Amino acid sequence: MADGLMGRFAWFELMTRDVAGARSFYSPITGWSTSLWEGASGPYEMWMKGDLAVGGLMELPQPDIPPCWLSYVSTPGLDGTLAKVRDAGGSVLNEMAVPEVGRFAVIADPQHGVIAAIEPESEAPGHDRPAEVGEFSWCELTTTDPEGAWRFYAEVFGWEDAGTMDLGEMGIYQMFSRGAHPLGGIYRAPEGVPTGWLYYVRVPDAKAAAEQVEKLGGVIHNGPVEVPGGDLVAQGVDSQGVAFAVHSTA
Repeated sequence: MADGLMGRFAWFELMTRDVAGARSFYSPITGWSTSLWEGASGPYEMWMKGDLAVGGLMELPQPDIPPCWLSYVSTPGLDGTLAKVRDAGGSVLNEMAVPEVGRFAVIADPQHGVIAAIEPESEAPGHDRPAEVGEFSWCELTTTDPEGAWRFYAEVFGWEDAGTMDLGEMGIYQMFSRGAHPLGGIYRAPEGVPTGWLYYVRVPDAKAAAEQVEKLGGVIHNGPVEVPGGDLVAQGVDSQGVAFAVHSTA
């Protein structure tokens, strides 16, 4: 694995109770198509931006798991990463190997934010450049302990400090990177908001995308709103109640 791709977000997976409904919701908003991956043991589709696979889509493997997006962060050595997870106060929820893909594990940080680590068999997906339209552009963690979460992820994935922003009463917004470009941010969850990750997809026009979300049965909870630098973002849930966000550049 190239050093520049270590600790980078390599894959984004939507687990849902209604695969067809998810496909019908996201494709008009993001421009994605889907392609069936025949290497999986069960039905598994890939979100496609043209010829580029940007993520996956599958039916929930267990009925007690709520629909969710799960991201995978690349690592050159899964065993070493999982040792760091445990040493830093996190937990390993599940480990699995997929032939021709690699080994991965779903982990929880000390505040119960859930993410996955993957040791790919070959070159990991991911890039060290700004996201293009149709790609995931930002990964954001809301948590009860942003300082503790930042220490955890910096130790486990080698994420680097990309600067902070003062959000006033909401505290400090900690940005992180792995390479030349920021990957996302960590901040304190507002009261009543659970710890969790939110993933932003870059679209041509966040305002138009937000309108499409509402038309397709989703709900926009915040935005479209301008963020520092002039970009627009909108945050909400899809037609099955799964949190996600859209982002367009200035």
